[in-house]
Amino acid sequence: MNNIEYINLSLELHLFFDRIMKEHSIFLQLAFTEKEKNFKTIANNFQNVFSNFLNTAITLANNNISNNILSSNEIVTKNTLEAEIKTNFLTKTNINTKITEKELMLRSGNINLSQQLLNNIEILNQQTLEAIKQLIDFKEDILNSVLECKMYTTNYPLLIAHIRNEAIMYYNLLSKVQRKEEFTKSYIYEQEQFWNNIMKEHAEFIRGLLDPSEKQLIITADKFADEYESILSNSNNLETTINKSLNETINFRNFKLAGEEGILNCKIRSIIIPLLADHVLREANHFIRILNEFKEQRNYF
Repeated sequence: MNNIEYINLSLELHLFFDRIMKEHSIFLQLAFTEKEKNFKTIANNFQNVFSNFLNTAITLANNNISNNILSSNEIVTKNTLEAEIKTNFLTKTNINTKITEKELMLRSGNINLSQQLLNNIEILNQQTLEAIKQLIDFKEDILNSVLECKMYTTNYPLLIAHIRNEAIMYYNLLSKVQRKEEFTKSYIYEQEQFWNNIMKEHAEFIRGLLDPSEKQLIITADKFADEYESILSNSNNLETTINKSLNETINFRNFKLAGEEGILNCKIRSIIIPLLADHVLREANHFIRILNEFKEQRNYF
């Protein structure tokens, strides 16, 4: 991996995953009871840490990121800012919307390689790796406490495991980039498997967070979960599953987008907070971009 690829991949990972990590921290914080004030505080601290990392990455990425990433809608969507504002209003969570405004102003361009940029990226990567490790341990502690009936939270145990697994994936990807290792075809296969499973679990979470009266939406979410289960059960050959995964995820992305807009406009009955709806939409957009790059036989992701 050369220096241009190193910078490019580092920035792509930060712009997508730092936001994901900070939002995981928000979702954890909102789900704790008053009994777990200490856990609320820790989750809020993680939100601040990853907000700072994201803010740094945005500064470094401006004019140094590809248009392909900016146009994928995985960094922010047209609804992210509104979702944050409404989540702030509904929960009194202190979400820094200025970061999103800054992201919306990002511009693409060819990387202006310099030793200073390389040094800044290397420092950011190393600091982030240390923080991800701590966040993984925090999520693992929460999951174990819930499974041992020592803690109550309104998050499903599967959701806590789900966000822990995403943090582990981020750690593994960023570690690989930091070591400047090439991404092989077998690693591409692992990525497809991973995100197909994430999409399946999204469908299951959506199904469980919708109001029981939203019968048609529940049926649709259940169908998506079954479709991803089928893809995962029959994905022995990467070449034959890419198109299935891509088509399914485009359809699921459209379902998520309609769902988010329904939630933002108070047209859907659920206990899904607006930011969570935008969060899962961005992850679908990320997976679509990855799958399209697989099809183009890129050397990474």
